[in-house]
Amino acid sequence: MTKKEMKNPRTAYGETLVRLGDIYQNLVVLDADLSKSTKTILFAKKFPQRFFEMGIAEANMISTAAGLASAGKLPFCSTFAVFATGRVYDQIRMDLAYSQANVKIFATHGGISVGKDGASHQMIEDISLMRVLPNMTVLAPSDYTQTSRIVELMAEHVGPMYARIGRADAPVLYSEEYIEHISLGKGMQVEDGDDATIIACGTMVDAAFDAHHLLKKKGLSVRVIDMHTIKPLDEQLVLKCAKQTGCIVTVEEHSIIGGLGSAVAEVLAEKNVGKTIRFRRMGINDTFCESGEPKDLLEKYRLNEKHVATQIQSMISN
Repeated sequence: MTKKEMKNPRTAYGETLVRLGDIYQNLVVLDADLSKSTKTILFAKKFPQRFFEMGIAEANMISTAAGLASAGKLPFCSTFAVFATGRVYDQIRMDLAYSQANVKIFATHGGISVGKDGASHQMIEDISLMRVLPNMTVLAPSDYTQTSRIVELMAEHVGPMYARIGRADAPVLYSEEYIEHISLGKGMQVEDGDDATIIACGTMVDAAFDAHHLLKKKGLSVRVIDMHTIKPLDEQLVLKCAKQTGCIVTVEEHSIIGGLGSAVAEVLAEKNVGKTIRFRRMGINDTFCESGEPKDLLEKYRLNEKHVATQIQSMISN
């Protein structure tokens, strides 16, 4: 597949909510004083009676959404990832996960590529926090097109769900036709290869594509998996890649503790294949990051195509 124009996944989220608003008359949207950034303002303009501006009161937003769900509404809650999970964990745990409320949390500005906002806004723990909650589905779409489809699937499926995207514009990786058969809980093999497998999610899928092409020029055949659903994880696909390539690298704009890499490692260990393959996690290595330009931060923390390619080349050569 070839990259196309740059488009922002946040815009896909807002536009899809507007489209779904005509389909689901019970769909409501809640935001916490960031609707211009999360793009829920698009829904607010078309459906003002079904949009709730909750102000800087994220805990109240989550509990209100749970109440709306209990009355038959289909609530989508949005704010930055750092506020959508860490600030309101108790409300998510009890009002949504424990209660199995049909509430969708869609967070933007995940990871370190929010850049100059610094460590206070660079959420690198959200996937881990959400993944450990019973009943919670955890998603990380990678581009504009996939984001739109993921939002549609969130509306179709019943139960608490969490999705996170980044802040910046991103290359359009997929056509509408390519992802029309996407399923929650099923990873997407988007490049074939026999020497190694890159399993990536969210913003790092683009880096995985680029690493694939860099390594191809060096004569290496590397498979790329877009693991948009982190919970429930596609265990069969992980095991298939382990068996067929013998080398797996996970890449995520998130802490290596508790995220995609941990989920994959758990499968490999529990299925007794960990000793037979080479495996590495690439992400944030148990540290807070700092303010900076996104590209500089991704370089420093070894989360770009160059470092992914180097890691795989080293593992294969060893």
